[in-house]
Amino acid sequence: MQKLINVLAVASAAVSVAVVGTVGYVYVNREAIIEDVKEKALGSVMGGLGGAAGLGAPDLSPSPAPDQAAAPIAPVAPIQF
Repeated sequence: MQKLINVLAVASAAVSVAVVGTVGYVYVNREAIIEDVKEKALGSVMGGLGGAAGLGAPDLSPSPAPDQAAAPIAPVAPIQF
């Protein structure tokens, strides 16, 4: 019975050391982790725009209107009864 309790105590200590080590690593490197996540998020957003921020995807933009001169429209008088 004592051996089982010792094994559980060692396992508990190992888990505690792993948790404290992970928290310490994240705390020390928190700024680098945040910057890395920001860069990846912005990269995925900008990558979805085709690399042209604010211009949209070229295949979705409307085609330019042809250069044709239109005749001016004369004003029409209202119909009177």
